[in-house]
Amino acid sequence: MDPPASWRVLEFYSGIGGMRYSLMASGVRAEVVEAFDINDVANDVYELNFGHRPCQGNIQTLTASDLDKYKAHAWLLSPPCQPYTRQGLQKHSADARAFSFIKILNLMQNMSYPPQMLFVENVVGFEVSDTHDQLLEVLSRLNFNTQEFILSPLQFGVPYSRPRYFCLAKRKPLCFQNPSVNSKLLRTPMCLSLTNNTSQNGHDQNEEELELVCNPIRDFLVKEADGGIPSEMILENYLVPLNLIERWGNAMDIVYPESKRCCCFTKSYYRYVKGTGSLLATSENLKQVPEEKLEISSLKELGLRFFTPREVANLHSFPTSFYFPDHISLRQQYAMLGNSLSVAVVAPMLQYLFTETL
Repeated sequence: MDPPASWRVLEFYSGIGGMRYSLMASGVRAEVVEAFDINDVANDVYELNFGHRPCQGNIQTLTASDLDKYKAHAWLLSPPCQPYTRQGLQKHSADARAFSFIKILNLMQNMSYPPQMLFVENVVGFEVSDTHDQLLEVLSRLNFNTQEFILSPLQFGVPYSRPRYFCLAKRKPLCFQNPSVNSKLLRTPMCLSLTNNTSQNGHDQNEEELELVCNPIRDFLVKEADGGIPSEMILENYLVPLNLIERWGNAMDIVYPESKRCCCFTKSYYRYVKGTGSLLATSENLKQVPEEKLEISSLKELGLRFFTPREVANLHSFPTSFYFPDHISLRQQYAMLGNSLSVAVVAPMLQYLFTETL
């Protein structure tokens, strides 16, 4: 089977375009023939950056014939993660937010032109859900080989702890560059190098080891000299209020420009300070002090601020050309970034998935 001149791709749950940016960064010869997302605000962002507005509506209303007409070679999916998060109710497939993904799986089995490749991204926890079991059952029934991963930007030199689950699937006769890891769940990106060296070292690097090879956070910060946000605007919009430091100081994850790791930014970042993402210490001549040794009075002197949306986008490895429409509020920007994905992780995975090995 000869590869097409350009792969035709459908993008489901397209959000603000993280998957499409990853596809572009992968260098794969591909065309997104349609994107789907129910969120009109996310679609505003997507349209501004890509010149195409995703098909807006409930994916559950799609039929097999609707999808057949695209004759897409690959489907890229980042379905809602709330049914599988640790903080959620973990209702898995019984959660209404999982219904559309299950509908897509059912449609695949009734199509005349099902996809040849599938890429699924979700939170850690999806891999132990019954939805995951349904995914693998459908893919097996349709003659797909699968390779699964749990990977973080830290493994790609980005100082950002955001482990995520990924499923890569190719329908026979297509096959993976490294077929020896078919049907396995890996926690290393080693086999993505597109070489035939598939030996696994049997142990995973911990975060402390990964931090040694990461770039410092300062490389991802917006600098006023480069056209970034003026200092007075940061003071006005992004400094952490003292009353929040007094109440939640001991629960905050504080990082410094020299740090080589920050916590995952969630959709609730900027609304809350506990468990939603790291805060940046900005005071001049500050020294890194272990958080457990910091008194509340000391925390007040650190000049703590939130990362700006542009900086969060940088840590997600979005291109500098990405931006939000003027009418999108700060909270909406943070929420949509929190629901997005890491281009640094997904781009090499898509390059690996689309490698034309028959």
